[in-house]
Amino acid sequence: MTSPATIDAIQAEADMRRWLERAVIGLNLCPFAKAVYVKAQIRYAVYLPTDEAALTDMLLAEADELAALDASVRDTTLLIAPNTLADFLDFNDFTARAERRLARAGFDGVFQLASFHPRFQFAGTDADDLGNATNRAPYPTLHLLREDSVSRAVEAFPEAEAIFERNIETLEALGPDGWAALDVGPGSARP
Repeated sequence: MTSPATIDAIQAEADMRRWLERAVIGLNLCPFAKAVYVKAQIRYAVYLPTDEAALTDMLLAEADELAALDASVRDTTLLIAPNTLADFLDFNDFTARAERRLARAGFDGVFQLASFHPRFQFAGTDADDLGNATNRAPYPTLHLLREDSVSRAVEAFPEAEAIFERNIETLEALGPDGWAALDVGPGSARP
């Protein structure tokens, strides 16, 4: 038996919108995010159970739904799992399995799966290294991106490979106090 959810869907979506607005778009961590945000082409799907058992099924259902819609209607989906996979290594393992399931379901070359986690940590870094914040979100999140949209965005951004380095520089200049001042953690938004 699982315990009741501690974060509801309204709070999870509000926190993710706040993170997207203040960190991802506000700091320009992803130069492609603003356009889909402004055009309301992002779906915020929330998985509330406290176990991961059906999360892959929900991811596949979201992929089916995204594939059925034109990119002008919905370009991307954020699948937020606020009450499960709190351990980053478990989440990382889950993400690898989810990528394989998406490929087996026929989405290889159709979607990319990006992942964000509140305790994200790049290999070889300390847990408190601010550079890890480039992939930290309020909750464990699986991000379905259309391959075609990613390709078009990369073509429009001549030095896409420099984004990661620029993001690290941005976060280092911001510093831990500046990151904390963004107030983009769990429960920060007022739905």
